[in-house]
Amino acid sequence: MRLPAEWEEQSFVQLTWPCEGMGWIGKGLDEVHECFESIIFEISKRQKVLIVGDNTRKIKEKLRFWNNNIYIVEIPANDIWARDHGIITVLEDNKPILLNFMFNGWGLKYVADKDNLINAELLSSGTFQDTPSINMDMVLEGGSIDVDGKGSLLTTKKCLLTPNRNPYLTQERITQKFVSYFGTTNVIWIENGFVEGDDTDGHIDNLVRFGPRNFLFYTKSEEKRSEHHKSLQRMEEEVKELKNMEKEYFRTIALPMPDKIMHEGKRLPATYTNFLILNDAVLVPFYSSEKDIIAAEKIQRVFNPRKVIGINCLPLIQQGGSLHCATMQFPVDVPLVAPQ
Repeated sequence: MRLPAEWEEQSFVQLTWPCEGMGWIGKGLDEVHECFESIIFEISKRQKVLIVGDNTRKIKEKLRFWNNNIYIVEIPANDIWARDHGIITVLEDNKPILLNFMFNGWGLKYVADKDNLINAELLSSGTFQDTPSINMDMVLEGGSIDVDGKGSLLTTKKCLLTPNRNPYLTQERITQKFVSYFGTTNVIWIENGFVEGDDTDGHIDNLVRFGPRNFLFYTKSEEKRSEHHKSLQRMEEEVKELKNMEKEYFRTIALPMPDKIMHEGKRLPATYTNFLILNDAVLVPFYSSEKDIIAAEKIQRVFNPRKVIGINCLPLIQQGGSLHCATMQFPVDVPLVAPQ
């Protein structure tokens, strides 16, 4: 088993469409639809897009463009975060296997009964043809892990050792499962680091991300008075000591935090590590901050010649997540079939 890196060749990307009843108030739903349209437009120019939603007709009406790379499957959902309720695809002898982990609303914080059934609905409907699949006996969100495709996996203790996810699993047992499921014998547990406003208990995709050629991006805070500043400083010290499977230090790149974004008196967890890698592009969340361009330029240097494209994610962050959280990539050779 091997879990491929996000920058390896992809077949398509899944999103779960925002709809009424998900907590979007008034004008907010229109704004998040525009954000989704921007994401879908950029992906569908390059590869296929799978959209899960509760009303195919309404989704088509909202999309002001259409092309043959867009597929819609009508399935109800609780929320939009496909990264966390979506299938995680591994390769065995270079052939895909779809792993359907359990999703319980980030440790029973939110209702997730519909989200937890999306994968089963997709599998039973033949959306992925006859690609082999396995129902996993573990709660796991895609945003809580990141891999380099070469045996290293990143995660955080704060998230995966939370008792409301897998109370019967110790850190050692989870490590063993990752070795078995993903072929990641170098499991890296980040101890420090959190972003104020994050209610995932510290998803790694808000903190530290792998890049190709042994690069490692991490979120750096310069705000000495913020709640998370000292914790992120300690995380930075951890990150600079990390090594890959070959016992080589990673080439670390600090990404700035965007200017503070507030909503109803609370800070929102905006970071630039929440980028999405595509076959020939990288979509980077923008937040109307002067730091947007700084982060994009740093990411561009690592991912060149992929094109780095900024996406206005202010509407998404109002709901507590960002670009990577709302998407899940599927590697090459996973078929995508249009619904009958």
